[in-house]
Amino acid sequence: MIVTKAIIPAGGLGTRFLPATKTVPKEMLPVLDKPAIQYVVEEGIKSQIKTFVVVTGKQKNTIEDYFDTSPELEHFLAARKKEDLLEGVTKIINTANFIYIRQKEALGLGHAIWNARHVIGKEHVAIFLPDDIITGVTPCMAQLIQIASQEKCNVVAVQEVPMDKASNYGIVGIKKQFSPNLFQIRELVEKPRPTDAPSNLAIVGRYVLSPNIFQALEDIKIGSNGELQLTDAIQHLLLSGEKVFAYKIQGTRYDVGTPMGLLKANLDLALRNPKYSEEILEYLSLLDREMVVMQGKAQALSKSVSAA
Repeated sequence: MIVTKAIIPAGGLGTRFLPATKTVPKEMLPVLDKPAIQYVVEEGIKSQIKTFVVVTGKQKNTIEDYFDTSPELEHFLAARKKEDLLEGVTKIINTANFIYIRQKEALGLGHAIWNARHVIGKEHVAIFLPDDIITGVTPCMAQLIQIASQEKCNVVAVQEVPMDKASNYGIVGIKKQFSPNLFQIRELVEKPRPTDAPSNLAIVGRYVLSPNIFQALEDIKIGSNGELQLTDAIQHLLLSGEKVFAYKIQGTRYDVGTPMGLLKANLDLALRNPKYSEEILEYLSLLDREMVVMQGKAQALSKSVSAA
């Protein structure tokens, strides 16, 4: 099985990051020296994806402009022998194809995927949720494509989560376990209560799905929250007889869909990057010493007030 096309749903309003996302798409918020969405595209290219179908909404033109040439800026940098500043994104522009589809209504993840049906056609498709940056020796999507090809099935990426966090995710119920990391799915439950969760394996933002996912999205009903859920459509595939596997990804996942997650990703990736690590460690050490002093002063003030 060869998977060469991917869908990146990027139509969300990014309300968790307001007011920053009033004019800047959340997918373009920086993680170190590049926007979050670039990490996703780079993973796709390393997984042999050739075409990225980006489903956007209003005020998302920045994404289109980013993955396009900029002759004036390129000329400016070339004149100053600083072409390396755009090297990463230039390589992407020269390697991959981008197609943009406007999601006219915000009807959920499933609806965003459904909007790409005419571009994907009758082939398996990779799906990247840009809120998840996943790093590792082997690209996460390459891991899923290998499983999909080997087992002739749909595959979703999963990760173990604490049971009290199950209501934040789609959770899979297991029919059969083949290895420590590979499972055949019995059912998928969207955001269950912890007491109702069939396992602690949560679906994270990577999928390889058959083209029948688009018909499944047409067949299911819009949920009570007014959205079309991708998890419900994958469950529909299961009930129609298709195999769906879960693979526990090998790598580190960063949830950059929240301000705290974005902050943690920046800090962790900076500590792992030789360009930034030494200075960051020095700063954190200084900050730690300052916090100790501040805590000492606070305790001393507290004792003084108590004595008075």
